[in-house]
Amino acid sequence: MSDDHTPRLALPMLQPAQAQKETTHNEALALLDLAVQASVLAVGTNVPPVAPVAGNAWIVGSAPTGGWAGQARAIAGWTSGGWRFVVPREGMTAWSVADAQAARFAGGAWTTGVLAGTRVTIGGVDVVGARRAAIPDPTGGTIVDSQARTAIGAILGALRGHGLITG
Repeated sequence: MSDDHTPRLALPMLQPAQAQKETTHNEALALLDLAVQASVLAVGTNVPPVAPVAGNAWIVGSAPTGGWAGQARAIAGWTSGGWRFVVPREGMTAWSVADAQAARFAGGAWTTGVLAGTRVTIGGVDVVGARRAAIPDPTGGTIVDSQARTAIGAILGALRGHGLITG
């Protein structure tokens, strides 16, 4: 960590005997305003809007132009002082208004609409859990009814095991 910026969001730090500390402090607040509970109008935009409104933000695409040149994949926010940029960190999430979904930064790229986890819980009840072994297709035999019952029983067992249906 340098003594003049924070290690995670590169927010400017106040320095001893620094003149006009309010400038540094206000810059840090402007960047925090973009990064904390981030909400963007769109993801992957390469061209800055012509008439941005203070407080609006976008996730810059991979080939930015104009005032966003050199800021690929950053969160770009318009402020009364012009454009501010937040460089994303692994795992950072922002709400995309255009997609009505969360956008997540991982592996150097933003993705929207992808949920990752080990289970889904609704009302304190697991409704989807870890994947179980595949159910084999019925084969052979002369009594189809018996095979069908076995296959249906296996399907029901798997659905119960995942919490998708109850016992």
